Amino acid sequence: MSSPSTSVSRSTFDEVMVPNYVPGAIVPVRGQGSRIWDQDDKEYIDFACGIAVTVLGHCHPKLVAALTEQGNKLWHLSNVVTNEPALRLASKLTEKTFAERVFFANSGGEANEAAFKLARRYGNTRAEGKNEIISFHNAFHGRTLFTVSVGGQAKYTQGFEPIPGGITHLPFNDVAALEAAISDKTCAVVMEPLQGEGGILPATAEFARAARELCNKHDALLVYDEVQTGMGRTGELYAYMGLGVTPDILTTAKGLGGGFPIGAMLTTKAIADYLPFGTHGSTYGGNPLGCAVAEAVLDTVSDPAVLEGVQVRAEKIRARLDAIGERYGVFGPTRGLGLLIGAPMSEAWKGRAKEIVNAGWKHGVWCLVAGPDVLRIAPSLIIPEAELELGLERLEAAVAELCA
Repeated sequence: MSSPSTSVSRSTFDEVMVPNYVPGAIVPVRGQGSRIWDQDDKEYIDFACGIAVTVLGHCHPKLVAALTEQGNKLWHLSNVVTNEPALRLASKLTEKTFAERVFFANSGGEANEAAFKLARRYGNTRAEGKNEIISFHNAFHGRTLFTVSVGGQAKYTQGFEPIPGGITHLPFNDVAALEAAISDKTCAVVMEPLQGEGGILPATAEFARAARELCNKHDALLVYDEVQTGMGRTGELYAYMGLGVTPDILTTAKGLGGGFPIGAMLTTKAIADYLPFGTHGSTYGGNPLGCAVAEAVLDTVSDPAVLEGVQVRAEKIRARLDAIGERYGVFGPTRGLGLLIGAPMSEAWKGRAKEIVNAGWKHGVWCLVAGPDVLRIAPSLIIPEAELELGLERLEAAVAELCA
């Protein structure tokens, strides 16, 4: 067996990693705030945040302090016993949301897996055959076999058949379709308040209300996947708060840990009772390190000034993106909520969103796609105005070069 190399590069990935990813050409080595630097010490403005994860930027001092302090105390116990950081974080999450009970996991996919298992167990306990799940086309809920099955994108299930059954996919924001499909056999309706990977598509207020009312009528659970929209991303602590609709189960991850892996499923006491001792678990879920960091994130993001600042930044970004789109004809009017913004490609640029991302790398700005037809912008909630402006200038330079 060969010894590890002392020097690694992007090419090393192709030699040692499973090829399910195709990472960009650069290898970031450090970050500070909304800037990152690669192995050649080139600087980039971060409009991606690790896919809407680093909500407070890189190496935020409060998060570093929380991790360092807890790292010198206690790292891991398993769920044979509990720990103080987990109890503090769960207490604060229940204080700040509709929820009364919390289950901790390590990712959004794991949080959704727990939510869907809880929904199935709830339905099967309530009535025989009450186990059908309704989800929506273009939804994304994770990469486990159950979560890709509930997600509404066939590309993620192809080759992994047979997949779990009892799942119906409907058009998003189509009230009539939901009314026709839901029944007393439905155990849950699963939705994102804003579809992220599906193209940055917000749920309409009418659709959100109808989903709540229909779930009430048919004794089904309304499950909100807020893995990407939660933790201040939309300008509310959680997006459901802005919709005026309260789910029965909510999943959260990504921004919850500000970059440290953690996920959580939130629900009420009455529903949580359907998942008694031994029915689900996680060795690492609720570990002291993750919970200590997440508590610092939650305390910081909950500051009204931070949440208000999300909308201010969002307005500036959308105005500038709309101007760039109109000037160069590459994308149409922006859409989204808060700092989860999508710029849909124009007809002439269909399927070419990734080209803009690649050009952005060259000019020192890191953006994302939401499918092949939407450019996605998801910066830190506290990105300084100067860095925001610089990133937008670099993005416009990238677009201008592509259109030259």
